[in-house]
Amino acid sequence: MRLKVEFTTEPFDLDEAPAHAVVAREVIQAAQLDAVDVGPFGNTAEGEADAVLTAVDALLRTSLAAGATRVSLQVNVIGEES
Repeated sequence: MRLKVEFTTEPFDLDEAPAHAVVAREVIQAAQLDAVDVGPFGNTAEGEADAVLTAVDALLRTSLAAGATRVSLQVNVIGEES
């Protein structure tokens, strides 16, 4: 099964990316995922279910440890493994 994750971390800072946003993005970019898109107001990535779920666990743990007070995420099934 393939999954797509969309997430944001808070609190926002429009002048400079907060540490919690930076570490969350680093986790997603380092994971074995494809179609990774990071931006100032949201981030998305797609991949095999195990890889997405492992990355979600890591991004929650690291972003909360780095000061996030809220992490909003949505995970959608987008298809079966090829």
